[in-house]
Amino acid sequence: MIELRKFVAPEFVFGAGARHLAGRYTKNFGGSRVLVVTDPGVMAAGWAGQVIESLEADGLPYTLFFQVTPNPKDSEVMAGAELYRQERCDVIVVVGGGSPMDCAKGIGIASSNRQHILEFEGVDKVKIPGPPLICIPTTAGTSADVSQFAIITDRQRRVKIAIISKAVVPEVALIDPVTTTTMDAALTGCTGLDALVHAFEAFVSTAQSPITDLHALEAIRLVTAHLPTAIANPADLEARSYMMLASLHAGLAFSNASLGLVHAMAHSLGGWLDFPHGEANALLLDHVVSFNFDAVPERYRRIGVAMGLEMEGTPPAEVKTALVGAVKRLRTAAGISHTLGQKGVRADDIPHLAATALLDACLATNPRQPRQRDIETIYAKAL
Repeated sequence: MIELRKFVAPEFVFGAGARHLAGRYTKNFGGSRVLVVTDPGVMAAGWAGQVIESLEADGLPYTLFFQVTPNPKDSEVMAGAELYRQERCDVIVVVGGGSPMDCAKGIGIASSNRQHILEFEGVDKVKIPGPPLICIPTTAGTSADVSQFAIITDRQRRVKIAIISKAVVPEVALIDPVTTTTMDAALTGCTGLDALVHAFEAFVSTAQSPITDLHALEAIRLVTAHLPTAIANPADLEARSYMMLASLHAGLAFSNASLGLVHAMAHSLGGWLDFPHGEANALLLDHVVSFNFDAVPERYRRIGVAMGLEMEGTPPAEVKTALVGAVKRLRTAAGISHTLGQKGVRADDIPHLAATALLDACLATNPRQPRQRDIETIYAKAL
């Protein structure tokens, strides 16, 4: 019997040129003044400028907020919310990767509820939805443009908080693969593996459903098939399009099935050490697969099939070995061959990192519930 599940998704437009529809959609939502949220890198790449041109073509005044850093901070959200209020904006258009999109989500709900962003930590804590939010993603991996998650860094506690609510689902995502052609190989690899982790964790989540399974498995298939090409040939629009499609599928999966231990541990790293999120996920995935495997071996077998591995009649122990090997090979192909230790994580950090990960909301749907010592062991193996 299929368990009761809900599925939440925004309207989305997918394909080359979608970014140019920002002005039209803003007018559709009755917007009269737009807060454009982005970051310096996206501005330098020219994508924010093109979206602003779309707003100008429709006669829409705007205010620009670009003081967003990787792993967006609570102070950045509140600065954006104050600018939104001062300028009397009524729509938010965000151009960028996961950091600007999470920041924009935070700006919207902090503005509409007139509360500090940290007060919304947890599940369904947002009473009043934010203003209309239009997302134009420029990376293929975070899927913040379709998810009901916003991840914000509490600078004082040095932890990442998860805000999970359908009130933070954007009104529309304008998903244009062309915007990803300016990503370098390193960013392409990290964001692509982020999409892979989203799909892995959604598929083995205790909250999975037949609908999320479809999206998760297709995301895994697409990343495996097209990420190496997107890295090797950045201008290959076909590979870029399939990677953007993989990100969309993965986002629809994890937004509704939630995540697991990889993300709990990656969030802890990001909050404590400002560690890049996609890279953290990539470095932890094979270790968490090894930890979780015995809880849901048949689910991991199906993941292996989606990655193109021969799994028919293979004993579980061999499935596990083959799947972990495939993850490691894909990670290496994405240019991530180092360890957490080589990126500055110390053994002394592990007890604190594990304690924080143990409190993360994403852990609730992991197929195997770890103890702090288990998480410490996984971090140690990844050093």
